[in-house]
Amino acid sequence: MTKTMQAMQIKQYGQVPVSATQVSLPAVGATDVLVAIRAAGVNPIDTKTRDGEVKLLVAHQMPLTLGHEFAGVVAAVGRDVQQFKIGDEVYGRPRDARIGTFAEYIVVDVADIALKPQSLSFVKAASLPLVGLTSYQALIDLVQLKPGQKVLIQAGAGGVGTIAIQLAKYLGAYVATTASASSAPLVKKLGADLVIDYHQQSFDEVLHDYDLVFDTLGGVNLRKAFTILKPGGNIVSVSGLPNGQFGRRRHYSWWKTWLFSLATLNLTRWAHKYHVTYQFLFMQANGRELAELTALVEQGKLQPQIDRVFPLAETQAALDYVAQGRAHGKVVVTVAAE
Repeated sequence: MTKTMQAMQIKQYGQVPVSATQVSLPAVGATDVLVAIRAAGVNPIDTKTRDGEVKLLVAHQMPLTLGHEFAGVVAAVGRDVQQFKIGDEVYGRPRDARIGTFAEYIVVDVADIALKPQSLSFVKAASLPLVGLTSYQALIDLVQLKPGQKVLIQAGAGGVGTIAIQLAKYLGAYVATTASASSAPLVKKLGADLVIDYHQQSFDEVLHDYDLVFDTLGGVNLRKAFTILKPGGNIVSVSGLPNGQFGRRRHYSWWKTWLFSLATLNLTRWAHKYHVTYQFLFMQANGRELAELTALVEQGKLQPQIDRVFPLAETQAALDYVAQGRAHGKVVVTVAAE
């Protein structure tokens, strides 16, 4: 096996382009799996990480290989790994401190991966871990969405939205979503019951008495979300600000948790005013939950949606495209690892 690999790296935070770099193959620990990457999903978190927007949540060392999800083939396993063997087709979202999927290989903890759905190509499989786990942890772990409840999923045609709609429908919810007129056929096909053209209407003028808003946009859209919920409702946001509850749940230091509480005073006030709950979600790696998503894929309940595919050498172009916020589904880079 080769001792070096190509990786797309940055050397400092900021809006700097990634560059192809030849680096040493990472060492494989006792509970690690070395994966030859075939494809890697591209997500807004990649540009946020590059720009330093999540430094308070995750501190990375430089140089840093970007990329948060992958699909590939097991190339080596640590001495304590029994769940996987060389040649297995797997996919996953590496934990925060071990990202780096825009590369030919990656070493991940065995707990962070699952067998790839046999019905999916490497490209489609690589598009699922981050958005799939984000949707799972929002709808199931945080709020336990129940049949008959009403949920608004923001930006239904986006990477998270396309999976969250399908998962919410599987759970038996009534799903409203925001999308452009051109995206309406896609989100309806995925199961959305009500589609609001955000160019023509503001969702807060249409919806009321909802149980959950899954916020993927933040800003003014997050502020409006409070007004459409029934008392006791929930907002789960991946684009708002982390609050004190999040800091305590993730066991951050007292001062960081205090900073989160201070930064979200308005959100806390709105939550009290409308008698609802606001929760911030920063998705965590979880191979067990990923295996449950695999089962849903094989049952035909979830189907990833691919917008564009780029080669690894064009990772920067893929990042630029995702940053425009216009993708219908996911963007993926393909890797030709030996």
